[in-house]
Amino acid sequence: MKNTALSHIHESLGAKMVPFAGFNMPVSYEGVNAEHETVRNAVGVFDVSHMGEFLLSGENALALIQKVTSNDASTLEIGKAQYSCLPNNDGGIVDDLIVYKIKEEQYLLVVNASNIDKDWDWISSFNDLGVEMKNLSEDYSLLAIQGPKAVEAMQSLTSIDLSAIKYYNFEVADFAGIENVIISATGYTGSGGFEIYCKNSEVEQIWNKVFEAGADFGIKPVGLAARDTLRLEMGFCLYGNDINDLTSPLEAGLGWITKFTKEFTNSENLKKQKEAGVTKKLVGFELIERGIPRHDYEIVDADGNNIGIVTSGTQSPSLGKAIGMGYVKTEFSAVDSEIYILIRDKKIATKVVKLPFYKK
Repeated sequence: MKNTALSHIHESLGAKMVPFAGFNMPVSYEGVNAEHETVRNAVGVFDVSHMGEFLLSGENALALIQKVTSNDASTLEIGKAQYSCLPNNDGGIVDDLIVYKIKEEQYLLVVNASNIDKDWDWISSFNDLGVEMKNLSEDYSLLAIQGPKAVEAMQSLTSIDLSAIKYYNFEVADFAGIENVIISATGYTGSGGFEIYCKNSEVEQIWNKVFEAGADFGIKPVGLAARDTLRLEMGFCLYGNDINDLTSPLEAGLGWITKFTKEFTNSENLKKQKEAGVTKKLVGFELIERGIPRHDYEIVDADGNNIGIVTSGTQSPSLGKAIGMGYVKTEFSAVDSEIYILIRDKKIATKVVKLPFYKK
């Protein structure tokens, strides 16, 4: 089991630690609901240093990214980031990721912790272009400072204007006394804020200064459990749950990051799928009757026939109701469609709703 550079701090704070993607990670500190509300109403800090970072450099760096990702990275300017995915050859997804344009001919790819080796091998297998690839995952830490008070709470730590960084834009600047930190207006909570990329040797200083600066704003550490409830309320996909090697980006509602203005891995077959129409779709739903939907629960129609499967589910802290996502046959995917979740062999009435569940 690997530790992040901050694992000892989480343990000293009394965090409940669990194995996650090969790392010893904090799942919660004071409880998922309280931590969830901290991010929705104030500012919370996640240690997500388990995520992977690959640096791609050289005149063909963009060409390689265009070949392996579904989105069109040629639209990126320096200081901008893009959500994308790595399609496989069978219609599924190797991983979802964020692509950052650091400078001309240099890009940072941020991938899921559980897929670091898999993604590295996959991208490398297409690198017949002489692109210099560096796996920085072991050397870099990542903090997500999330919530509506993040800008105000963190402004004293940097010389740049944080409020001027638009969503999916970033700056390389000073932060908490450290130079050349990536300050990115990204995150997976839907409550605004920043992600801070720095070296492992720098992250403890940054963590301490972040908590000093945020003391008057109700800042708290937040674990992976609340990260999951926050992202689910936004309808954001989690790799391994809602998307995987067998789910196509079109089935997952990720057509908006699947650009057929270029050729990429399996683009021909995905284009045909788009033209023919998908047979199943990822939808959001809320339960009408009491119950909690869980990953892999069966979804059925009124007659009890299988029509799909739950991929993510929880009791939403913000909404006070049970919500989830899952794949259903396309004819059951329209908003307000009546579906049922099988919970302990009982059909629980449920309806399809529009994403995101949580609206500010």
